[in-house]
Amino acid sequence: RFQSFHMTVWYVALVLTPLLNCEGFIAPKCRFSMENGVSMQLLPDGGISPCSIKVIGVGGGGSNAVKRMLETDIEGVEFWSLNTDVQALARANGSQTLPIGKAVTRGLGAGGIPDIGRQAAEESQKEIAAIVKGADLVFVTAGMGGGTGSGAAPVVAQIAKENGALTVGVVTKPFGFEGRRRMNQAVQSISELEKAVDTLIVVSNDRLLDIAPKDTPLERAFGMADDVLRQGVIGISEIIVRPGIINVDFADVRSVMGGAGTALMGIGYSSGRDRAVKAATNAISSALLDIPITGAKGIVFNVMGGQDMSLQEINSVAEVIYDNVDANANIIFGALVDEALGDVMAVTVIATGFGKNGQKKSETNAASESFSAKGQNMDEHADPIKYVSTPSNPKNVPSKNDDGPELPDFLKRLKRKG
Repeated sequence: RFQSFHMTVWYVALVLTPLLNCEGFIAPKCRFSMENGVSMQLLPDGGISPCSIKVIGVGGGGSNAVKRMLETDIEGVEFWSLNTDVQALARANGSQTLPIGKAVTRGLGAGGIPDIGRQAAEESQKEIAAIVKGADLVFVTAGMGGGTGSGAAPVVAQIAKENGALTVGVVTKPFGFEGRRRMNQAVQSISELEKAVDTLIVVSNDRLLDIAPKDTPLERAFGMADDVLRQGVIGISEIIVRPGIINVDFADVRSVMGGAGTALMGIGYSSGRDRAVKAATNAISSALLDIPITGAKGIVFNVMGGQDMSLQEINSVAEVIYDNVDANANIIFGALVDEALGDVMAVTVIATGFGKNGQKKSETNAASESFSAKGQNMDEHADPIKYVSTPSNPKNVPSKNDDGPELPDFLKRLKRKG
């Protein structure tokens, strides 16, 4: 009878585990064990999610982004850097590395030719499949427009998706000053990547020109682009792996991001008076992302704050988001306390369900206007380089045209003089 009792408890735990937040349900380490030798670990020691998350940086831009991600203290995520340039891989400190296309490129790079990058990934598809095997969520991140990232990223994503992983692409478009050829390669490669992933987040580097100080060094500008990729990946990963007061698990994220197409990812920070409204407004009105949140049919948002974060503040965040999405949107949210934040509140929003191509910011003034009143309450001390979010109505936001790059102001002036 003693053994029967323990087996009954085991089965009850097995049934209830998916329905309950593990933190607070079992012991602090979320481990359930039995004296008769049968044990079941609901979560690894420390409360880390059992969800297997892998981040794959492809090419130079993707590898640089992974390097920045490793500076963020986040557990439960495995990082990889893939490149055709063996010399560049040698500088990928901290992440696991895989040189691809040894026969095609001999480790010398793709020469800015996407087709070479694609061939390299196809040559190494067995090794790539071994990397993504068993993963629940795979991020493929790259700076598009070059050879390796543009050509190999769609192949890597396709392999990950075929292995059953929820596959999310987080990529950047090049700066306008990098040239029309590079932009055209980026646009074509992004189109191919969109077919291979469940969800695709695209950031246009030209938008960095609108928020960066005029005297920003070139190296710092490219570092900002890498940091945007970092925030896209880390923002989603933290929602899953960090247990909170109100948990958002992998199944929640998959229900919103599975087969979702184009997505918006925004992170907003604020402190002081009205910090909840300001942080939420910052998150949904990022000037770095091409697609507004208005009309989104799928939303996952996560609220983080210190010990003093109140229920009313969480409600305020929810109201800002609810007022700016589709009335019938599938909305899932979580909340967690992080003492390290102090007086700061952070809001992470993932928005999907925009249709095949989404709606460009330049095509909808109404979306910007809907945020303008709240955008005036932005945290004036927010660092645009550290954080993704910026005011909803930035000055001189360039319109986008996928047929070619949007030229920076100084190039436009030269063109007019010519």
